[in-house]
Amino acid sequence: MAHYLNSDISSLRGVGPAKAAAYARLGIRDLGDLLSHYPARYENRGDVKLLTDTEPDAKSSVILTVATEPKVSTLRGRLSLLKFKAYDDSGVCELIYFNQNFLKNVFSLGAQFRFYGKVERKGKRFAMSSPAYEPFSEDAPLPPLTSVYRLTEGLSQKQVNKDIDTVFSSVNTSTAEDTLPEDIRRRNSLCTLSYAIKNIHRPENYVSLAAAKKRLIFDEFFTFALGLSLTKVKRRAEVASPCPDGDISPLLGLLPYDLTGAQKRVIDEVRRDMAGELAMSRIIVGDVGCGKTVCAAAAIYIAVKNGKQAALMVPTEILAIQHYNDLRELLSQLGIRCELLTSSVKRAKKLEIYSALATDSPEKRVDVVIGTQALLTEGVNFSDLGLVVTDEQHRFGVNQRMMLSDKSHGVHVLVMSATPIPRSMALALFGDLDLSLIDEMPAGRQRVDTFAVNESYRERLNGFIRKQVAEGGQVYIVCPAVEERGEDEEGDIDIGDIDADGNIKARPALKTAVGFSEQIAETFSDMRVEYMHGKMKAADKEAVMKRFAEGDTDILVSTTVIEVGVNVPNASLMIIENAERFGLSQLHQLRGRVGRGARKSYCILVSEAEEGNAAQRLQTMRSTYDGYAIAEKDLEMRGPGDFLHSSDSADIRQSGGVRFRLAQLCDDTGLLKCAFAEAERLTASGELDRYPALLASVNKMFTLDAGVMS
Repeated sequence: MAHYLNSDISSLRGVGPAKAAAYARLGIRDLGDLLSHYPARYENRGDVKLLTDTEPDAKSSVILTVATEPKVSTLRGRLSLLKFKAYDDSGVCELIYFNQNFLKNVFSLGAQFRFYGKVERKGKRFAMSSPAYEPFSEDAPLPPLTSVYRLTEGLSQKQVNKDIDTVFSSVNTSTAEDTLPEDIRRRNSLCTLSYAIKNIHRPENYVSLAAAKKRLIFDEFFTFALGLSLTKVKRRAEVASPCPDGDISPLLGLLPYDLTGAQKRVIDEVRRDMAGELAMSRIIVGDVGCGKTVCAAAAIYIAVKNGKQAALMVPTEILAIQHYNDLRELLSQLGIRCELLTSSVKRAKKLEIYSALATDSPEKRVDVVIGTQALLTEGVNFSDLGLVVTDEQHRFGVNQRMMLSDKSHGVHVLVMSATPIPRSMALALFGDLDLSLIDEMPAGRQRVDTFAVNESYRERLNGFIRKQVAEGGQVYIVCPAVEERGEDEEGDIDIGDIDADGNIKARPALKTAVGFSEQIAETFSDMRVEYMHGKMKAADKEAVMKRFAEGDTDILVSTTVIEVGVNVPNASLMIIENAERFGLSQLHQLRGRVGRGARKSYCILVSEAEEGNAAQRLQTMRSTYDGYAIAEKDLEMRGPGDFLHSSDSADIRQSGGVRFRLAQLCDDTGLLKCAFAEAERLTASGELDRYPALLASVNKMFTLDAGVMS
């Protein structure tokens, strides 16, 4: 079976070069990749209704008997129309299909079908236009859930479903090798891999779907934990050039404030690491505004003071510029030369920086380079790189950190995360790194007053927006979605809406960045309104954020793409729509986008939630301002999935790094802990080499060369 699943996707009948290229755009190159392309949502076709019980604006499932012979008529041009009537106990429905004349031989008199689509009412009569259809028989019940997959141009739902069915019909999945050791599977009450794969694509019911989801999420956590453990072992063996001179008093003398106790503790940890002969591999985790950048500046100063170069990599150009301006102003006073390297830097300047980074001449050499992924290009070489710092760690894959540090031998690595994470969660997610927590805020940091309101406050809220802008402030409005779902998605069930017990979670209607920005622009026609979301091109997002940062935009309507990033001291109001759709940590991160300047700032949570966990989260936000306390509560209420993704996931999906397919939907903290405990137990046993398929999964997840992890 393994050999068959390694077959190229083009081995499937009907998949030629064009469709193979379309599949490749989704990362699907062989049949195994196809089975790992899990559904994004499910159509609930099992909820069958009578025609009279259907709702006109929602998709419904009806079982009808064909009552008349299908007739085909030709309209203008090449358009053809096929019509026939079918009925159930409550009425008669006219079925219409366009340009599908072959269906004339499908819908025979007296045959029963399950139709799925919108039922329109024409007086006392009913009609459906091009509904999905399946032959129905009482003796062979149809599955209640139909899988809907993420697509790209050149692929249809029909094609993907057909190809997956072909794979299932060609192999006996029950004989598939289970990568998870049997004792671990049984100890954690997990279904077999074959059952999970079958029921994630073709679930028998909600309970079987929940069981499949649990198993596959466990596998992702378990594989990830093994990879981190093996990576840590590998890195612990790397020898680095020590940086024994850790005196940073000249740097501290330039600061207009005193360090907090937490900052001093973290800098001491960094100083000890860099003084040793083993390469530092450390992450600094702290709340927004806690002072991580100063700790990074101390590490950079230590590296340069000991004759080494340092590189700081950040995810966006505007953030790189901000760091460059801040660090250059500080470090230049100590005789340290800094340069900025991003994709927009002109070629002549890039070549000048490349040369200055690679030269051995102390007078001409660049000591510190700050940039985006442009630092990873082949032209960037260092004469003596000693330290790599990455900011907003979750935006970079494991490989991207390694690519930069691999530009020299035995480089010290320091990464930073602006998301407060409980210690247990941080150790799990960043198991290949030593952990430093900044759990103390600088004195004088002003609190952002937080309120929760419902739609009845909309008029007053609009008045408050006007007041803030009139006084010179700026406003963020955050929506949970990019744009409205298409008609083909209405009434569907997202895979994340199925809980561990197989129950469906209720979801209210969403405000979208694109649609709501139009309403805001109409309401505030005298103001400058823009929108931004993760599906926009990077250059367009940079341009929008730059205009907002420079004060050229009054109101920015966005998804959570603004959750981390550039400081806008003038922003004084954060409004979060559908606040019940966000985890506590996300809400706290978004709130941290305001209150960064001298202006009194506010955060307004708009939600109709009045009870349950959603209401509890809103109350926590109103009464709690400690990021770590909020993160602990979030982990308790929502599970670990919220720490793995953003609602605007298109923006943070890691390129060349670890990809979680289902784990970001996990709401079970215990599942994460069990997976990591099992991985630690297996690694410590020294028996991992007995499971080559498991090692192959680790290599594939981390996209490393075969054998690196072995």
